[in-house]
Amino acid sequence: MSRCSASKFEQSVPLINHHNNMVDTNPFRTFPDLEATSSYTPLPEEAEPTGIPASRLKHLKSFFITLCGILFLGLLMVLIHDQGSTTTTPVVVEGERSLSSSTMIMGENIKAVSRGVPEGVSEKSFRLFSGEGDSYPWTNAMLSWQRTSYHFQPQKNWMNDPNGPMFYKGWYHFFYQYNPDAAVWGNIVWAHAVSKDLIHWLYLPFAMVSDHWYDINGVWSGSATLLPDGNIVMLYTGSTNESVQVQNLAYPANLSDPLLIDWVKYSGNPVLVPPPGIGLKDYRDPTTAWYTPDRKWRVTIGSKVNTTGTSLVYQTEDFTSYELMDGVLHAVPGTGMWECVDFYPVSTIGDTGLDTSVIGAGVKHVLKASLDDDKHDYYALGTYDEETESWTPDNPAEDVGIGMRYDYGKYYASKTFYDQNKGRRVLWGWTGETDSEAADIEKGWASVQTIPRVVLFDNKTGSNLLQWPVEEVESLRLTSKDFINVEVGAGSVVPLDVGTATQLDIIAEFEIDEEALEGTMEADVGYNCSTSGGAAGRGRLGPFGLLVLADESLSEQTTVYFYISKGIDGNLTTFFCSDESRSSKANDVGKQVYGNTVPVLNGEKLSMRLLVDHSIVESFAQGGRTCITSRVYPTEAIYGAARLFLFNNATGASVITSLKIWKMNSAFIHPFPNDQRI
Repeated sequence: MSRCSASKFEQSVPLINHHNNMVDTNPFRTFPDLEATSSYTPLPEEAEPTGIPASRLKHLKSFFITLCGILFLGLLMVLIHDQGSTTTTPVVVEGERSLSSSTMIMGENIKAVSRGVPEGVSEKSFRLFSGEGDSYPWTNAMLSWQRTSYHFQPQKNWMNDPNGPMFYKGWYHFFYQYNPDAAVWGNIVWAHAVSKDLIHWLYLPFAMVSDHWYDINGVWSGSATLLPDGNIVMLYTGSTNESVQVQNLAYPANLSDPLLIDWVKYSGNPVLVPPPGIGLKDYRDPTTAWYTPDRKWRVTIGSKVNTTGTSLVYQTEDFTSYELMDGVLHAVPGTGMWECVDFYPVSTIGDTGLDTSVIGAGVKHVLKASLDDDKHDYYALGTYDEETESWTPDNPAEDVGIGMRYDYGKYYASKTFYDQNKGRRVLWGWTGETDSEAADIEKGWASVQTIPRVVLFDNKTGSNLLQWPVEEVESLRLTSKDFINVEVGAGSVVPLDVGTATQLDIIAEFEIDEEALEGTMEADVGYNCSTSGGAAGRGRLGPFGLLVLADESLSEQTTVYFYISKGIDGNLTTFFCSDESRSSKANDVGKQVYGNTVPVLNGEKLSMRLLVDHSIVESFAQGGRTCITSRVYPTEAIYGAARLFLFNNATGASVITSLKIWKMNSAFIHPFPNDQRI
């Protein structure tokens, strides 16, 4: 569940108030009082909502015809596959091992504790280990070290999806799913923070809490839309007193307040309920609205029909009444529930971001969904047809849910917004914990947000996005050290003398021995980051890279590396991977090997950037074509014992490396001073 973004169309567009049929450029000031009594008709447990207006029946009929066609196509694909195969072949998902509901660890069967699924959202305790069995004897010093210094996280308790990011009156606003009572998921409210630079954050009071029948079981994820007349609308999913997912409207109580501290819920909530054919718990996370040439706004909401993930499209003029459009924005059989859908344009001819409403020449549209089934964020590039309200992927083989991912590590429920302050599109992403729930409760907090990333279309490859940390994070750089043309021989490890290596920004370039590269006829054509032994699996042309958060004896290390395979045709394939398998001596933490291929064009050196911040490592290859986020929990490579090394575990090639490494300051995130509030 998650999301929110801001869209501000440049032309002034009046909003129609259907209550009095008059043009009102500020309709939200005339809404009935938030606390006025609402009539409540319970939604039956198993029945579909009734009372659909006759004007919508035609659209619903088209909607179901489209879904039936998609389901038939999916069934046909399954039948064709079954006829062509007599055995079942397990599918390996790159970057994630398949896990059962219970896992054997060092002789102890530790069962996962499910949180969220009974309430109708994605699993929030999707960890390898949680609850039962012997846990590692963590000390207070170890647990305290895990708290990050420059990544956003609340002072205490549980956090998950990013919500409603926007820039307003000189401040960046960030809302997020938060449990004010514990370090586990539950009792979700919207917490709120502001910043001048996306790095130094100030906590504010909660924006919205569960206090009405339509969101009493959770104020879940949603999106912000900045209107041309200066108003702000926030659409969010509420879980009702019967755990039905509905969409609600909220708006600021005082637009003159740049901090937007107080929010009002529309007295007519909910503004949307699940349409017939959609599960009462399969209808969530409305997007930022985009404006159309016919002077109407459209939003899309994630859902599923059986196992087909889909995104419904609604049209509105005033954000209080909606029309379900014919068909769907897009659907992909077999991908399951789509959460946190995001839909936005990117420029193919420039290096600036675009407002959510931009269409036309030189524009592609990104469709992204967070898949409830496997907890990854998938995206695809394609073409948006505003007449049919549909989106078509450029490459069907790389469609949403079966192709590219934003991040191949621990990263979910992401959300972008258009930053009109700097003309860029900025991406937020939630990184959960992979330790035990007991450890989270003991340390008193869970989850971090990744550093916000700028998102651009990759004009060089023409087939993927680029993600790069916002430039403001560079303001935290302190002292730096350069290492030029360091030779790392095959099978060697080279220490890098940077002192304590707990908070770093690392930029590194690698050149593999050209003679060895050309002299290799074929190497590791079946390589896979997750299943080929990680950094310990030696090949002729890899792996090589960095050992971060390592102790002096290398008993603990988190490895980020390249691995090159070469086909018999001479073509090279480059993998970018992160190996956590030796990141900790603790037995109750996840230790995955993540990664995927990364495009490398002729003449390009291999390059990576790493942001190391205690228990999180964000890695970016080739300017952000492939990204990996890792959560790690070392027991010895902490505080002054954390070190940094180069390594080359290839058997047949040496590597020349040049690096620039900065120590990073803390962002000193803290509550907004009461005496400075306006």
